[in-house]
Amino acid sequence: MAAQPQTLATTSAFEVLGPVMVGPSSSHTAGALRCARVAASLVGGRIERVRFTLWNSFAHTYHGHGTDRALVAGILGLDTDDERIRDAFDLAREAGLAFEFVEAGDDSSVHPNTVDIDMEGTGGQRCQVRGESLGGGKMRISRIDGVGVDISGAYATLFVAHRDAPGILASLTHLLAMAEVNIAFCRTYRTEQGGRAYSVFETDGSPDASVLPMIRRIRDVSFATFISVPGSAVAPGVTAAELFDDGAQLLEACAERGLSIGGIMRLRELGLTGEERAEASMRRVVEVMREETSAPIAAPSRSLGGFIGGEARLVSMGSARWAGALMGPTQTDAVARAMAVLERSAAMGVIVAAPTAGSAGVVPGCVLAAADAVGAGDDAVASALWCAAAVGLNIQTHACVAGAEGGCQAEVGSAAAMAAAALVELLGGTPEQALCAASIAISNLLGLVCDPVGGLVEVPCQARNAIGVAAAFSAAQLALSGVEWLVPFDQVVDAMAEVGHALPSRLRETARGGLAATPAACAACAGCAGCA
Repeated sequence: MAAQPQTLATTSAFEVLGPVMVGPSSSHTAGALRCARVAASLVGGRIERVRFTLWNSFAHTYHGHGTDRALVAGILGLDTDDERIRDAFDLAREAGLAFEFVEAGDDSSVHPNTVDIDMEGTGGQRCQVRGESLGGGKMRISRIDGVGVDISGAYATLFVAHRDAPGILASLTHLLAMAEVNIAFCRTYRTEQGGRAYSVFETDGSPDASVLPMIRRIRDVSFATFISVPGSAVAPGVTAAELFDDGAQLLEACAERGLSIGGIMRLRELGLTGEERAEASMRRVVEVMREETSAPIAAPSRSLGGFIGGEARLVSMGSARWAGALMGPTQTDAVARAMAVLERSAAMGVIVAAPTAGSAGVVPGCVLAAADAVGAGDDAVASALWCAAAVGLNIQTHACVAGAEGGCQAEVGSAAAMAAAALVELLGGTPEQALCAASIAISNLLGLVCDPVGGLVEVPCQARNAIGVAAAFSAAQLALSGVEWLVPFDQVVDAMAEVGHALPSRLRETARGGLAATPAACAACAGCAGCA
């Protein structure tokens, strides 16, 4: 493979097929929780009071997405898949944590999903942190006490607050070297020469616990801690020959190694996290996907806002009457499973974001239904999911998967592309056919807006997952039949990014345009339970 820049080297497949999380939104629930939990780790001791200032999409939809509960849960130290998130307010009161929310409104100069977290600890110490939820559960800390930083938690991260004094960085790196800690990345942020500074060390693996006390004893160090992102599939960040930066490089890797896209992605993950962890993570994903696609059909429950619940069962029960003339039994099964995932997510149940919670039904619905139809086993299912992860990783890196940034085309469109490629792999197609299918799927959903009624991931999200399944099945069949697509996968992804940026903010998850602004939707919201 030609030597080219590779920007995907540190992202695990399970940051695309994941996180495993409580719904209803990967960006507004899981991502928000991660922002708050990392912020809380930057305060020594117990936090007594916290104020969350919400910007842009966060400000408009935080009730319906469970963002408020997720933020409080993050301060309390809960994980993304902890079902107690829904009870976070009660848990906070029991723990003596006072909290409040401030709606800051819109500001185009900050990320669409931004929260400022002002914390006060038991000893009177204060800290203000700005967090940004980037979609699919990923997050970034961009400011600490007014100092611009860039902390993602993609690596094990050591955070050190200190005075900007000569020799302090040398002291820190020397201590880490003596502790045999390999530094993958290091950067110091400061207000001014000689003023307040923060050093961030991203390392290969978490250092021994004895390192922190030694760092804290260094002159001019005021605070030091290790940052961990809950539910994150943290990779050591090694760069291996099988890594790729785009679809073209991915196909080159497949050709050179004689592997499918799923095979390349699995090989890549083995190099990043090791075989034991990679296989265990995939087993966990498949296990949760099987549960999330079946339990709501067997036992439906109402969603957080009360708009959906039971639709998946209706589709499943109607299969005998309608499937033959319309979608066919396999696609009907896939649609029912996909809708089931959205019901589970909207009831704050545990799901796999793939690549987001709002689009989480498409990939498992397609893959599991098709696998059952052809009698494929767990190994074939895993290979298809590895393929889906490779496609999603490219989209996530070169465009986006967050509705607040790119509209529903970035969520359901991306999921449909992942599912289409996975179906091709599952049914024995070539890597070229898999990427062709992904291109067709995205192209047919280009420009799809994100307009959740009441800010809830319920309507039209559940039905759009069904449409994502249809797009994936159609695209896969076209590609497997030999139909070629004029525009290559990488260019289709670029086009999706351009269209997403062109969408007005009211059509990007703010619940202020599209279906969310119709009279029927506004009337339904008047009696919605989601904001209670």
